[in-house]
Amino acid sequence: MSTIGFIGLGIMGSPMAVHLQEAGHQVSGYNKRRDTTGPLVEAGGRKASSIADAVKGADVVAIMVPDSPDVQEVLTGEGGVFESAAPGTLVIDFSSIRPDVTAELARIASERGFRLLDAPVSGGEAGAKNAALSIMVGGAAEDFAAAKPIFDAVGKTIVHVGPNGAGQTVKAANQLIVGTNIQVLAEALVFLEAYGVDTEAAMDVLGGGLAGSTVLQQKRGNMLSRSFAPGFRIDLHHKDMGIVTSAAREAGVPLPVGAIVAQLMASARACGDGDLDHSALLRGVERLAGRQTAQPAQT
Repeated sequence: MSTIGFIGLGIMGSPMAVHLQEAGHQVSGYNKRRDTTGPLVEAGGRKASSIADAVKGADVVAIMVPDSPDVQEVLTGEGGVFESAAPGTLVIDFSSIRPDVTAELARIASERGFRLLDAPVSGGEAGAKNAALSIMVGGAAEDFAAAKPIFDAVGKTIVHVGPNGAGQTVKAANQLIVGTNIQVLAEALVFLEAYGVDTEAAMDVLGGGLAGSTVLQQKRGNMLSRSFAPGFRIDLHHKDMGIVTSAAREAGVPLPVGAIVAQLMASARACGDGDLDHSALLRGVERLAGRQTAQPAQT
């Protein structure tokens, strides 16, 4: 069992830290913006007062924060991991950030005697709560092997996909697919409703055929009930679409559909839906169709 400093206890990080504690690891948790350590403490973990406090004596440091600058601050900032943790510590970054940033941080980590894995996850809040996340891992094979007990406590599908940065590249592709699926599911629902179809029945039959997907199964309830409490916020998916479209441009790869979905995600944010679940892309389709529901957004 490991001693783990867990930085970032939000919608995803909090249940992940709890699972690690319940698996027998000793977890110290820290969240910068507000105190969300309650569930971890209740599970037997420790509330840390700072990053330095969380990583003191840790064998493993886990990070789950929103964006590239947040990870850079956690690792390289004053009082951060590279300044406060012991050399040789295994650092697992579960955040979804730019592949080039990950590669640079891995270089700095190596120079300072740390081992870094980029291990972004997919599965949303439900996957985090059920310890059923898909985890795509970039880094050295021996570090992946050392981290496997950590991954097993929070995930179900765990794959080493290549060197540092590869995990983030696969996650960017994941977000491209998920965002596009949500958008076309929203369009299909508005189309069905325009013709007065029984949408519950329609979702059942669509889900059983080639149109079926994990997105359809997990997001149909949100869309049918217009309940958009965030499992994964539009703000974060907007960030991820920026990552994939920017990386694709650098590689000379056209993403015509992805570019459109990125713009629709940006439009949703501009219309005030950034704090809603990404299934609220439905609201954008309704706006375009002149069918915006009177029901207020649920946060």
